[in-house]
Amino acid sequence: MNRRTLIATAAAIGATMAAPAFAQDWPTRPLTMVIGFAPGGSTDIQGRVLANVMEEFLGQPVNVVNQPGGGSAVAFTRLKNTAADGYTFLFGGTTALTFTPIITPVEYEIDDFEYLAAVALGQNAIVTSAEQPFETFDEIIAHGKENQMTYAQQTPLDEAIIRAIAEEEGLDLAIVPTGGGGGMAPLVLGREVDFAYSGGTHAQYTPTGEMVVAAFMSAERSPFYPDTPTLMELGYDYSIEDYRTVIVPQGVPDEVKARLMEAAEYASESQAFKDITEGNTFFPVVYIGQEEMEASVRRIRAATEEVMGSN
Repeated sequence: MNRRTLIATAAAIGATMAAPAFAQDWPTRPLTMVIGFAPGGSTDIQGRVLANVMEEFLGQPVNVVNQPGGGSAVAFTRLKNTAADGYTFLFGGTTALTFTPIITPVEYEIDDFEYLAAVALGQNAIVTSAEQPFETFDEIIAHGKENQMTYAQQTPLDEAIIRAIAEEEGLDLAIVPTGGGGGMAPLVLGREVDFAYSGGTHAQYTPTGEMVVAAFMSAERSPFYPDTPTLMELGYDYSIEDYRTVIVPQGVPDEVKARLMEAAEYASESQAFKDITEGNTFFPVVYIGQEEMEASVRRIRAATEEVMGSN
């Protein structure tokens, strides 16, 4: 392959047949939404509104539990070991499935889960403080060729991409781990790091002029930042495609999955979810189905293994 494109995606479809009548009685007790990043980041912000809207549909509380670590690998490990009854599900991206297991030992695999519903497209960006002496990604690279730099990562995937670019450009780069956008933002704004990965938290700070998006890691430009190029446009053959997804452990009953998919689709049409997702975190809202997801996550994992094997 001549393109080293690392892609994560997720998708889902609603039920195509009417669920049995007793499925409409589910759930009968509160649910738990696991989020694999610390409070304050874009996944957390979206997830809490998603939980509220799903709660409206399901008629039971949906409690949010943050379990950061390993770019959500810790949360996926928890999910694998959860009872397959649908009462606990994860909301987040899928790079912890399509990429992380390739580079580090984890206690789960793709087939341990089912991917029920994508509700938003990811916005993976490289950001910096507006107070730094650089603004564009080219300026970051030029500065880094003359100075040691620090980068705040959130996932194994964004770290791998930046390390590869740093090696290619001959940069002296130190990596600072964070638990998510809530941990990244103060480091960038306080200029404790030079630049960082953002999965969407930048949308809270770019309108105020405090933070600048230097480049996007997505394959295409963000509709919310049409003048900001992608890494691929800048000549680096890397990209991340990430959908925010509702994921359950393998073995959840079909009628329960159908209810969760209905709730996710309801949320994707909710004005409250659209307002926070598109208006606050600048993620396009979508609803994409399970059939496409199940095929895509395996195809992307295979392609990523081929790419990593060729490096």
